[in-house]
Amino acid sequence: MPTLGELGLHQPALFALAVLVLNATPGVDLLYTVSRTLAGGWRQGLAAALGVGAGCVVHALLAAFGLAALLAVSAWAFTVLKWAGAAYLVWLGLGMLRQAARPAPAVAATEAPMVARTGMQVFCQGLFTNVLNPKVALFFLAFLPQFIVPQAPHKTLSFLLLGTWFVLQGTLFLVAVVWLTQRLHRAVGGSARLGRWLNAAGGLLFLGLALRLSRAEVHA
Repeated sequence: MPTLGELGLHQPALFALAVLVLNATPGVDLLYTVSRTLAGGWRQGLAAALGVGAGCVVHALLAAFGLAALLAVSAWAFTVLKWAGAAYLVWLGLGMLRQAARPAPAVAATEAPMVARTGMQVFCQGLFTNVLNPKVALFFLAFLPQFIVPQAPHKTLSFLLLGTWFVLQGTLFLVAVVWLTQRLHRAVGGSARLGRWLNAAGGLLFLGLALRLSRAEVHA
């Protein structure tokens, strides 16, 4: 069996630690997973986590086969994806604000804060939320090479291995977040008012993230 060095990888412990820190940093993926869990229970939270993981698979493949490099050098390609991602976040944010504005009886603590109602819809929303963020693609392109040996004979394979590792560790982290969120939610007890406040806060945060993404530059 080949060693990590023979596969072109080095400093695996540091890589795992860095991935953990990145996963734990509050962002769109973490917020989406937590909000779905609070709104729709562990099933929708799990669907969100798997959707985000699927989005990371797409980015890992893009990085491995060089397409992410296009975003790093092409202002046009980056701009198109940037505005598509910002528009999608605005759509999600407005959906959550509409739910928050509904009368209290219509917004139960377990009601979904966005249009999605089924696990597949939640999965797809998580997928698109991640895929339509060009900074994730640039992150993969900038982060993964730091843990690949410069003399690696098959750099594409090395990218794929690290991408797989990142996706698996990140997805397991989000699954743990779903479990912990559900436990805490049951412990404190939910309410319609809490659901409305979560929708409002989440909607405003998504709109803020959309604004931040729209201002991103190619070199960001």
